[in-house]
Amino acid sequence: MRILYVDIDSLRPDHLGCYGYHRQTSPNIDRVASQGLRFNNCYATDVPCLPSRTAIYQCRHGIHTGVINHGGVASDPFHEGQSRGFSSALARNSMPMQLRKQGYYTAQISPFGERHSALQFFCGFNEIHNPVGKGGNESAEEVAPCIEQWLERKGADDNWYLHVNLWDPHTPYRAPAELIDSLKDDPLPTWYSEEIRQQHWAGLGPHSAQEVCGFHEGSGWMKDNFPAQPTQIDSMAAARAMFDGYDAGVKWADEALGRIVAKLQELGVYEDTAIIITTDHGENLGELNIYGDHQTADEFTCHQPMIVRWPGVTDAQAGQTTDALIHHFDVAAAAVTISGGECLDSWDAISAEPLLKGTADTIGRDYLVCSQGAWSCQRMVRWDDYVMVRSYHDGYHLFPDVMVFDIKNDPHEQHDLAPERPDLVGIGLRQLDDWMGTMMRTATHPQDPMWIVMNEGGPLHTRGQLPSYVERLRATDRGHLADQLIAKHSTEM
Repeated sequence: MRILYVDIDSLRPDHLGCYGYHRQTSPNIDRVASQGLRFNNCYATDVPCLPSRTAIYQCRHGIHTGVINHGGVASDPFHEGQSRGFSSALARNSMPMQLRKQGYYTAQISPFGERHSALQFFCGFNEIHNPVGKGGNESAEEVAPCIEQWLERKGADDNWYLHVNLWDPHTPYRAPAELIDSLKDDPLPTWYSEEIRQQHWAGLGPHSAQEVCGFHEGSGWMKDNFPAQPTQIDSMAAARAMFDGYDAGVKWADEALGRIVAKLQELGVYEDTAIIITTDHGENLGELNIYGDHQTADEFTCHQPMIVRWPGVTDAQAGQTTDALIHHFDVAAAAVTISGGECLDSWDAISAEPLLKGTADTIGRDYLVCSQGAWSCQRMVRWDDYVMVRSYHDGYHLFPDVMVFDIKNDPHEQHDLAPERPDLVGIGLRQLDDWMGTMMRTATHPQDPMWIVMNEGGPLHTRGQLPSYVERLRATDRGHLADQLIAKHSTEM
């Protein structure tokens, strides 16, 4: 069997046709979904990019790997220490290495390892390609030919695993202008309104309505090089530019997938190739006043699409869905077990193989815990119809310490239930405490990396930004918010 793992950065499930989106963004993804199984409740264990992809291939939570940040101590795996032998546990226990033990030739076409200096991302791969060398700013028309060339060379061989990265939904928006223009008459998502935009304009935080590019309005460089990227959401036209730019990026990645599928068909191996389509994390597109970024442990940054078409495994479930709660690495583990291997004792992953085969409707996860440590320090608990977000560092958004959302009836997190539903807060906190106990009892290192990040002064992307951001808030008639930030983060001034 051949296995193609398609990793489309920052991809939201609800902006794909197969997940119910009203815009025609994903005909090729939808076609694969119609031939396989779609997961409705797949969540990244750790977000954003570096923690998520480390967790996928180590099949372990960030609290166990040590990787939850984009810089500082918690951006590298825990040192193995004296017990490290000639090869490290990172190398021996990685998911790609387990596939190699089952006879697979493993390859990746991705700039991710270089982008984040993530050497652990290379563990277990026979062949590594860093196409173009733009560190994640590659566009689909640059990456797809590299994938097609690899398939021309190796695609007809049996027993290979190929991980490919497409980045186009990620900011800055850079899809071809004609793709963006093709969306101009499509209605925006119905939840977003001028009233919400104005509320956000009066708010604060990196990548909020007045600071879409970070902690500032945006530079001439951004506007000159990426004209489709809005730098402020100062009108509904600017909001449309964000939605159109993102959706065009999804569409451009989808077109690249179509080229890859066509090459597999041309080689005559499509019917013998398992295809997994997913992402490293989702994206907030206005939710929690975050525009085009992945800063929180919430529904939109942590929720992922997960589509698996595996000939001989998912055939009976073609076009069906499952509501089972899973983490992204549960599917990575399933690739190993379906191929004849086993989940390792050190893994936190539970193989999703029974779900893929239709022999079970759960793998035993009653709730999920997801972590964020690069833009904020948060953990989210997802259960039933609810998410609880526990903030330790709010990333300068002035989030309450605990928020609860009913994502069935309030799917875009507009109404925090925590003040009126202490029962839900209690359930979420108890589940978080139970998870923490389990994680620390099974940890190889005695320290939760979340507290390492906090002791370093907070998440990498906010560290040192507060003084200048306070000045900007005062200069833009938001002095009262500056005062609240200073009161909450006085030691960071």
